[in-house]
Amino acid sequence: MEILKIMLVDDEERFLLTTKKLLSKKGYEVFTASSGAEALEKLKKQNIHVVILDVKMPEMDGMETLKKIKKHFPLVEVIMLTGHATVESAVDGLRSGAIDYLMKPADIKELIEKSEEAFEKRKRLEEKIRMAQAKRIMKSPRQIIKGL
Repeated sequence: MEILKIMLVDDEERFLLTTKKLLSKKGYEVFTASSGAEALEKLKKQNIHVVILDVKMPEMDGMETLKKIKKHFPLVEVIMLTGHATVESAVDGLRSGAIDYLMKPADIKELIEKSEEAFEKRKRLEEKIRMAQAKRIMKSPRQIIKGL
């Protein structure tokens, strides 16, 4: 069974260290990035399933990072995380492709639950893609008979 790979993206070092330790103890493979740009670079090298992304970060904020993740890595599920949530930012995040939106400080159980849900969604999508590819490759009985 594949282990869920999570990337935490936040400019707060303490959050990254503490949350990584808690998630790692639960058996998840955890990566961290302290900026949107660093997250995008790591996504090029690692097959990450779920990104937990802070909204408020210097330079490239969470919304811009989310849009770039969804453009370049569409199968990566993103959970937005903020201490400054507004209804507008939550709606913008969900419209831009985030699967969920959580408030800081997020309960670790809720973070795990949402990450697991996101991972299951991704696995269902990957299975649909595999089925569509298999259908394209497989010939129908009519095509097989025509070829004889």
